[in-house]
Amino acid sequence: MAKAGDVLDMPPLGMRIEFLRTAAETGGEVLEYDVTGRPHGFPAQRHVHPSQSERHEVVSGALRVSMQGTDGVLQPGESVVIPAGVAHRHYADGPGEGHVRVELRPALRTEELLERLAELSRAGGITKGGYLRPVAAAHVIQDFPDEGRAAQPPASVQQAFARTVLAATAKAEQVWREYVFVDEWDVAAPVEPVFEAIADASTYPLWWRSVYEDVESQGPLEVGQVSRQHFKGRLPYHLRTTSRIVRFEPPTIVEAEVDGDLRGHGKWTLTSTAPDRTHVRFDWSVHADRPLLKALTPALRPALRWNHNWAIARAMEGLEPYARARAQERG
Repeated sequence: MAKAGDVLDMPPLGMRIEFLRTAAETGGEVLEYDVTGRPHGFPAQRHVHPSQSERHEVVSGALRVSMQGTDGVLQPGESVVIPAGVAHRHYADGPGEGHVRVELRPALRTEELLERLAELSRAGGITKGGYLRPVAAAHVIQDFPDEGRAAQPPASVQQAFARTVLAATAKAEQVWREYVFVDEWDVAAPVEPVFEAIADASTYPLWWRSVYEDVESQGPLEVGQVSRQHFKGRLPYHLRTTSRIVRFEPPTIVEAEVDGDLRGHGKWTLTSTAPDRTHVRFDWSVHADRPLLKALTPALRPALRWNHNWAIARAMEGLEPYARARAQERG
């Protein structure tokens, strides 16, 4: 909750806000804050506060205000009150930055709106030109209908736009949801060499052939070890990832977090079913982070699953003879 003295920086919008009196301090009657800078983008466009009157007093600089067919410039010490529901536009006039004191009556949820804009400024939800990106705009339109909106198009059209964008976003997020794979197979080799091969990613180019081109590992085989992988599949692209072991319990469990062109979590679980037989289970949940892969995910989802199945088949082919050879070397 905002309080007097709190400051919000919004570089993409060209302004800085300092709260002077908040809704909590005035029982919701008024919100007062100072705006400094040179606001641009959507704050400088024609807009409406459906349920609030707005008073602007210029502290320094100059402010041009247009409403109801009039256009004037306010100098330091001058002020204007804009009635609720009146479309208007205000922006810095002349060179340099300005300082304007704003009062909104009643306060409603304008503090939350301003805090949302500050967060969007930090998170990249606002363009360099000062305009909300479509998804951010849709959320603002839906969440703050009483605090302010663009003068055009009509409010009903803006709400329809917001619903359409958010519905499409939800559908896209479902399409781009993470891949979840579970693969299981039996290996005719003791559990110890099977675990060592799986846990030590630097061995992958030796037995997971046709998939792993190169792996570099840093530090001993334990929680926190980092390795970097370069691998490919049947599809025409190469991937690079960085893995960090987050759970290490020889010879049964090894888990790792993965970042890079793929982002996700992998868990290998090994069970000794006989002195020379091991059951292997691989749980793998992953998102495609490379821009091209992410863009093509909806169309290529079946192909990407096929590619995963092909890669696991190569693991099945190579793991058993490699682990058996390691076991024989040990006698």
